[in-house]
Amino acid sequence: MAAVAGDDWIRRYGATGLRIVAVTAAYYVGARIGLLQELVRGQVTPLWPPTGIALTCLLLLGLRTWPGITLGALLVNAPIGPTVPAVVAIVAGNTVAPVCSYLLLRRMGFHTELNRLRDALSLVFLGALAGMLISSTVGTAVLDLQGALPADAFWSTWSVWWTGDAMGVLVVTPLLLVLSRARLPRGVHPYRWAEAGLLFVATTAVALLTTRSVGSLLFLVFPFLIWAALRFQLAGAAPCSLIVSLCAIQATAAGVGPFAGHTLLARMVTLQAFNGSTALTALLLSAIIAERNRTRQQIELICTQLAEVVVRLAPGDVLREWPPPRRGEQPPDPP
Repeated sequence: MAAVAGDDWIRRYGATGLRIVAVTAAYYVGARIGLLQELVRGQVTPLWPPTGIALTCLLLLGLRTWPGITLGALLVNAPIGPTVPAVVAIVAGNTVAPVCSYLLLRRMGFHTELNRLRDALSLVFLGALAGMLISSTVGTAVLDLQGALPADAFWSTWSVWWTGDAMGVLVVTPLLLVLSRARLPRGVHPYRWAEAGLLFVATTAVALLTTRSVGSLLFLVFPFLIWAALRFQLAGAAPCSLIVSLCAIQATAAGVGPFAGHTLLARMVTLQAFNGSTALTALLLSAIIAERNRTRQQIELICTQLAEVVVRLAPGDVLREWPPPRRGEQPPDPP
């Protein structure tokens, strides 16, 4: 009996340990990618993928994986932090922020499918904009108190930090949630695959053009986000939103296109407004379309069940076929 209990303990905590190690590795890899676009002190970037990775891991694997977030943040910040107390505070902020976002989303009854309007709104306003205030405020305050920032750089650094953490949730979390449920579709028409490929290529081309053009043409990306949400819901909207955000972030870091000739704070405000608008458009519209499709399916199912009940009650009557034929289709011959 004791041996069985010991085996159960090893399996249970061994699986949790493996999940923590996997979260640590994913956090660290995402951080190294994010640091390629650093703007302040070699550690503050306008897109911080680890926040999206951390929140996704909490949503899919549970709250027990939070030590993986702490270990990943420690591995990333220890070599670049100014002092040991500053590193400890930054790691704590980077851990508490996604945990708070996770608890807020759980309180709202968040569904990882993101197929309801309330889920999209919760992710944007609670998971990204509100939850990431913790990490950005703690991190910037620590750097300021340690004298690692110039006297007038607090708000510009805070804006970059908050923008990066929030965008990590807005563009990385939806994409990872889609990938976690991704299955190779069967019976898809080749035209559907061609449309998806054309959508991604066109979105990339337009995003590169508008973010590096001297004119204010950023609004041209929105028709492609609408196209993605209407035709492919979150599976198309999430990658397109990520593509647009990456192009805008690269243009901001390089100071070109619409982001040229402005201070760092002004560029961050513009970038956050633009990326927030694109993510909000993609997430909300895809959620609305998914909710509409689900409602339609439920109505058709109820109508089919009602038709079956009527057939049982009046077996001698001839009922019209349900669902009715679409426009342009010929109705079936009566029996």
